[in-house]
Amino acid sequence: MDISDFRDLYLKELQEARSVENQLVEALPRMKETARDPDLKQAIDDHLGETRAQLERIETILDRYGADPSEHEDQSMKRLIDEGEKWAGMLDGALRDAALIASAQRIEHYEIAVYGTLACWAKQLGEDEDLEALLATLDEEKGADEGLTELAKREVNPSAQ
Repeated sequence: MDISDFRDLYLKELQEARSVENQLVEALPRMKETARDPDLKQAIDDHLGETRAQLERIETILDRYGADPSEHEDQSMKRLIDEGEKWAGMLDGALRDAALIASAQRIEHYEIAVYGTLACWAKQLGEDEDLEALLATLDEEKGADEGLTELAKREVNPSAQ
């Protein structure tokens, strides 16, 4: 896709966001399998359900524009997932769970940046329907991050210490 204007940039970033969610749908089950703490396993599983819904939202938006949903692969997410899997492979028990949460939070922070930008751009472009969907996803990502913080503080980090 050539980028010649702001709308083209917006569509390309939507395609990147779709790639982010698609990669996570594949990675989250591996993260869950690696986790030891039952609450962490549940948090990952819950977020997998949200991620599938987020993927569907992005694909619906892209479909409205006739944009190919699989045109781009987000390299930043690929690296974040690879880094998390590297940590998980090096550690055991509660240390692994602490590293998994840290990796998951890096991913959440990246997604918060992506969806914050997309929501701002949708508003600028007057795409109110997109804006509503993007803000819903942004809220879910913030909620996932907050939940991971609480889990880390309450259970996982004290066990790792």
